[in-house]
Amino acid sequence: MRSLTELYKIGSGPSSSHTMGPEKAARIFKSENEDADQFKALIYGSLAKTGKGHMTDKAIIRALSPVPTEIEFIPQADFVLPHPNTMDLFAYKDGRQTAFMRAVSIGGGDIVIEGREEKLGPDVYQENSFAEISAICKANHIRLSDYVEQCEGKQIWDFLQGIWEAMKRSIDEGLSVTGILEGGLHVERKAKYLYHQGHMDESPETRENRIVSAYAFAVNEQNAAAGTVVTAPTCGASGVVPASLRYMQEKMQVPDEQILRALAVGGLIGNLVKQNASISGAQCGCQAEVGTACSMAAAALAELSGMEIDQIEYAAEVAMEHHLGLTCDPINGLVQIPCIERNAVGAMRAINALSLAKFLSGTRKISFDLVVQTMYETGLDMSSRYRETSEGGLAKLYRMDS
Repeated sequence: MRSLTELYKIGSGPSSSHTMGPEKAARIFKSENEDADQFKALIYGSLAKTGKGHMTDKAIIRALSPVPTEIEFIPQADFVLPHPNTMDLFAYKDGRQTAFMRAVSIGGGDIVIEGREEKLGPDVYQENSFAEISAICKANHIRLSDYVEQCEGKQIWDFLQGIWEAMKRSIDEGLSVTGILEGGLHVERKAKYLYHQGHMDESPETRENRIVSAYAFAVNEQNAAAGTVVTAPTCGASGVVPASLRYMQEKMQVPDEQILRALAVGGLIGNLVKQNASISGAQCGCQAEVGTACSMAAAALAELSGMEIDQIEYAAEVAMEHHLGLTCDPINGLVQIPCIERNAVGAMRAINALSLAKFLSGTRKISFDLVVQTMYETGLDMSSRYRETSEGGLAKLYRMDS
């Protein structure tokens, strides 16, 4: 598996797969065709079906600017797509085509360019399953966060410090803004309102729900507005990890050093899903995005609480298992409904998974590796209508009802 530096990325929303990935591909194409006087992009599949709402066209035009660029959305391609998020780029000079590139956006801001050897970072983790990692940690009497340091080197802590600062900024910025999100759904920003709705007789349980949800709303409202967030593991699921960790840091009064170790463990979980399944909503539905984020958060919280490896695994497994089959059906292709609220629910579910892991890890029957495999197969079996195409579920029925 590759470094956590390729999982956690600081970038602009609203979608790592539909904006960050295509923009990255377009920048590469532009750098290789500096003499072009015109570009054209054909966008297929999920990229086309939700591209307007996800601002895919704007991301590509921004990357190819100031050269004039024509964008064409083709929801139904007349060939078999290598991935639901496929795009073709053409360069022209004096009216003649001079270059062509096909790229697929595989999730988390990563891309693969057809016909080229994937430019991957080095495999810093030799193990590819939780079972293998757990066995090594137990044999050497080390924690999962120690294992991350051994594989990544001590420099990983500086990197994760930067990631944590960016996560906190996304919360703070989201809590400071009000108004209506662009896109036509007239979704009102609610993070600031939620955060300030405390009452004198508010129970601790109610306050926890309100604050965690406010933090998650803050991040994902920023994401929906194309603000800066951290992929954890994606932009669409970027609120779960920071919301749950920020709340627990304040509640437990722990220093950043412990948060960084929690982020390391959460990142390890995200890496395992990315390696063995998918973190792409277009490939496996929202179970691959918010489901993975919830697993990451649950494992991170378990590390923060000083739990043992089996408890951490149980927390991550429970979090993923109860997102199985979760669809990705964003209304109008916007990362707003149900995405923003879903991150808040995911953050609270991570805390619930943590509570169960404290007491029941010794009774578990399902391994984390098994639930990841199950999620992947479930995603592939899922109708394309529920994989980030806005053709089914809420997206379909909302149009019919409106």
